[in-house]
Amino acid sequence: MVLVACGPFTPSDGVAFEPLSDLLEVVARDRPDVCVLFGPFLDAKHEQVESCQLLSPFSDVFRLCLRTIIEGTRSAGSQLVLVPSLRDVSHDFVYPQPPFPFPDLPKEDRAVPAPEFRFLPPECEFPGD
Repeated sequence: MVLVACGPFTPSDGVAFEPLSDLLEVVARDRPDVCVLFGPFLDAKHEQVESCQLLSPFSDVFRLCLRTIIEGTRSAGSQLVLVPSLRDVSHDFVYPQPPFPFPDLPKEDRAVPAPEFRFLPPECEFPGD
């Protein structure tokens, strides 16, 4: 089973990842083999981004998003595929866009059973097994 979802994963009035958390509850319940998440994870068009109201750097907000994904999918056993959007403020917005770099994660997030991640560019093909 493959679950596919597209961002943005925040409500329009804040950067708490409640919509993402709701999605991750579905992942934990349904346990898809693959979960593909397309950005934007933190949208350049978000009201707080455009008005410079964020108190943290974009990279820290993306790490929080990634940590939310790790915690929410740890028990699902799903392979996770993250694909950026040109509207992701924490990533290069050039074309062709590279995949997300794997950020330095705290030791507890790298512990087993951590989900398997693949970071792919938007112009990608999924290899068949």
